[in-house]
Amino acid sequence: MDNSLDFEKNYTIKELPMTERPREKLYSHGPGALSNEELLAIIIRTGNKNDTAIDLARKVLSSDGRGLVHLRDTSLQNLMRIKGVGECKAAQILAAIEIGKRINYHHALSKVRINDPSTIANLYMDEMRYLQKEHFKIILLDTKNQIIVTEEISIGTLNASIVHPRDVFRAAIKRNSNSMILIHNHPSGDPTPSNEDINITNRLMDAGNLIGIKVLDHIIIGDNKYISFKEKNLI
Repeated sequence: MDNSLDFEKNYTIKELPMTERPREKLYSHGPGALSNEELLAIIIRTGNKNDTAIDLARKVLSSDGRGLVHLRDTSLQNLMRIKGVGECKAAQILAAIEIGKRINYHHALSKVRINDPSTIANLYMDEMRYLQKEHFKIILLDTKNQIIVTEEISIGTLNASIVHPRDVFRAAIKRNSNSMILIHNHPSGDPTPSNEDINITNRLMDAGNLIGIKVLDHIIIGDNKYISFKEKNLI
């Protein structure tokens, strides 16, 4: 640990030398130059009458033997048990951790090559199986069948009025996509396609053939089960 950060209680961050203040250090040297405590102190922002933001960050990191890693699994309640960490500071920490999780998730998705429908189903099952409304998304692929990005097109009962080819292919063209896979969930848990599901799929396939961005499959997510239009010879 950096001994330069040891100080008496009530010694505020503003009284630290300019080069040792976390925010100013980040301005000068970038985030990579900061310790875990300093990064967390910037997220916490302020201390209290007894502790600086760095003191509170140290308390948070030492509250579990795993250090920084334990924040991946912590909760609002666990953070608020730490003296000096209230609801607002706990929420700030959780928000920062969640952003990191989402960045890692999407980075991992970008490395996946899609070889069969089960790969897609496994990737999106936990995210979509418990949703209370139908979420219609498109998974955009490059020429190597790797995921570029997943775009949410609509939320609500699936019908032609809310899933329009112009919205679907505007996103695909913007991302320079080579092909796409359609995916949505059935809140009932039963992934059996409806007539509307089939009609929308055919409509988007026709549009894709005209534009030159092929629709490879449509996957419906149920409760721990899925249906692939390609596997069912519906596409």
